[in-house]
Amino acid sequence: MGALARAGAGLAISGAALALVLTAGAITYRAWEQGPVETEAARTPRERAYAVEIATLEPATVTPIITAYGRLESGRTLELRAPLAGTLVELAGAFRDGGAVAEGDLLYRIDPAKLETALALAGTDVAEAEAGLAEARAALELAKLEAEAAQQQLDLRDQALARQKDLSDRGVATAAELETATLARAAAQQTLINRQQVVAGDEAGVAQAEITLDRRRIAETEARRALEDASRTAPFAGVLADVTAEPGGLVSANERLAVLIDPADIEVAFRVTSNQFSRLLNDQGSLRKADMVVEVQRGRQITELPARLDRAGAEIAEDKVGRLVYAKLVEPDASFIQPGDFVTVRIPERPLDNVATIPASAATTDGRILLLGADNRLEEAQATLLRHQGDALIVTDVPFGRQYVTARALQLGTGIQVTPVAPAAPDAETVAPAAADTPAAPEADTIALDDDRRAAIVAFIEASEKMKPEKKAQWLEELSRPEVPRATVEKFETMIAGGQ
Repeated sequence: MGALARAGAGLAISGAALALVLTAGAITYRAWEQGPVETEAARTPRERAYAVEIATLEPATVTPIITAYGRLESGRTLELRAPLAGTLVELAGAFRDGGAVAEGDLLYRIDPAKLETALALAGTDVAEAEAGLAEARAALELAKLEAEAAQQQLDLRDQALARQKDLSDRGVATAAELETATLARAAAQQTLINRQQVVAGDEAGVAQAEITLDRRRIAETEARRALEDASRTAPFAGVLADVTAEPGGLVSANERLAVLIDPADIEVAFRVTSNQFSRLLNDQGSLRKADMVVEVQRGRQITELPARLDRAGAEIAEDKVGRLVYAKLVEPDASFIQPGDFVTVRIPERPLDNVATIPASAATTDGRILLLGADNRLEEAQATLLRHQGDALIVTDVPFGRQYVTARALQLGTGIQVTPVAPAAPDAETVAPAAADTPAAPEADTIALDDDRRAAIVAFIEASEKMKPEKKAQWLEELSRPEVPRATVEKFETMIAGGQ
């Protein structure tokens, strides 16, 4: 009985072990059979699709804006200089830096004591010269009377000589009487000549006296002008700057005392590239009197001021690039802006028809863009770049109505499959569900430069004497790339505009 029980238990254990072995074998066989299929599937990865933002190429009429940087300058500035040496005995109460004066206000007065004395002496010299001229003219009149009397005496002697000759011819007069008449006539002629010489001398004396009087009058005028120049009034309402004068101070001739600036006549000087300058010209080749906007920043506040293009610089400085242009502000507010302020100017060009505006990141430097094709695969198209507008490009010769990728990336190219994503609203907090698990193409903080902008920055770096050679090489290497870091471009364009 016990043997049978043990035999039954052994059979049960053996049966269970056999069942386990068969089950393990089945599982192993199935794993061996399905293993190559799963391995093959693992070796063939699923095609990766990048999420990209897309937009549609829409035709439009766009007015390009030229953006430049410059400084405000005064359109009317007057240097106040001392016309003569002396002591400053009076200064205007507003004669200090930032002081405002009205037209006609007394600015300064130099001690007039010596000038008044000089004017009085010049006046007496003129009176003396006038008296000398009167005396010379009187002497001339007397000399002329004496010359007339001598002429009359000569005429009488001529008549007497003629009578003696007639009597001598008739034998009535003697030879001695004829000789006496002849000698008398000769003496009268000599007297006339002497009187004429006196008249000529007196005429020269009158002329000399007149010259002396003119000279004395000129001296008097100079003395009076010097006295008037000792005090200076403001020729126009303005603000004083660079004031160096002090009450009671000694000044030398032509010493600079201050600068008077007209705050109502403000203009902005800025530089543009040669290509941009050509777009500001009219059909006659002269600068257009176009309206423009000047932006002044005060902290976080940006104020726009109206202005108008006025003129271009007369020459190009050796150490500068581009063309210097001036624009006049329309009714500037002197309490808000001052000469020397750094500003941004925006000048509208002529409108461009049948063009599209795209982000600068959507195109390469030569104008290639990526279009969304069939099955969400990318195609490449060539666009014509017309203008760079900050972070945007104005292009033409594009397939209007097609969708394009708004930001190119290295991993994007022809034939790549993408997941299109519409641009999110500024206040959107969620991403489209279709792109939730799809990797997005990274944004690049770089911009594509046109040849003019790149050449202007390169010329500025190469002409810099303060920059170290290794830094120059670093910047030039960055500028040689198709796309340049935005911070680098903004830094050097700001330095170029500021003339640093």
